[in-house]
Amino acid sequence: MTGRFAGKIVLITGASSGIGKALAREFSNQGAAIALLARRAERLDALAAELRATGNRALAMPCDVTRDGDIEATVARVTVEFGHIDVAVANAGFGVAGDLADLSLEDYRRQFETNVFGVLRTAYAVLDPLTRTRGTLVLMGSVSGHVATPSASAYSMSKFAVRALAEAIRGELASRGIGVVLISPGFVHSEISRVDNLGRFHPEAKEPSHRRFEMSAEKAARQIVRAVSRRRRERVITVHGKLAVMLARHMPRLVAWLLERSRVSRREPI
Repeated sequence: MTGRFAGKIVLITGASSGIGKALAREFSNQGAAIALLARRAERLDALAAELRATGNRALAMPCDVTRDGDIEATVARVTVEFGHIDVAVANAGFGVAGDLADLSLEDYRRQFETNVFGVLRTAYAVLDPLTRTRGTLVLMGSVSGHVATPSASAYSMSKFAVRALAEAIRGELASRGIGVVLISPGFVHSEISRVDNLGRFHPEAKEPSHRRFEMSAEKAARQIVRAVSRRRRERVITVHGKLAVMLARHMPRLVAWLLERSRVSRREPI
């Protein structure tokens, strides 16, 4: 198998749908063997079978990053099965939506348990394997980690935290030979708008109004894999995402004025 990641082992959390699923396919196309981690076992099994049918190695491993010990045990199994890990993508996440007055502390805790502590559990679990291979840790942030929008305080807080984590540990892990890549997607097609505040998937939910502006998960995955291969510090995905980040950095008052006059919800993030 040839490609940028030929002979490499890539672990992906949240691999059963959206960007995670597309990344599994793209890394596999680039020659990597894939460890697929997520809660929905039947989806993982189907994806693993699809990847194996192309002649590559893939392992489906049900895992919940919000449970203490789950990701650690899964990573141990991956290292036994594949021998090592070269890239770990902390992609598992979902979005809690709603105004401050309508949310509870438990809603915020639930958001952080997956999007922040789930990322931390993953980082801790792969620290030694990535040190041995001088590998790459990929953290899935968001444009919402640069621009906080109304009705998205829980989600934006979690993604700001992921961005802070990436920036803080990048220098720390460099001494171990580990590269840290932060990925900040804007509108990318996924199931996030069909997942409620409890993390439950609703297939009948209507498509978001920004659907026509979305980048496909496949195109996003190609850009992400290229960024990982180059160990980019951060890759903002989509043109509108880059514009939003640029405006937030250089024209914050304009962004605040625009957001105050729009009611962009978490279901329709920048």
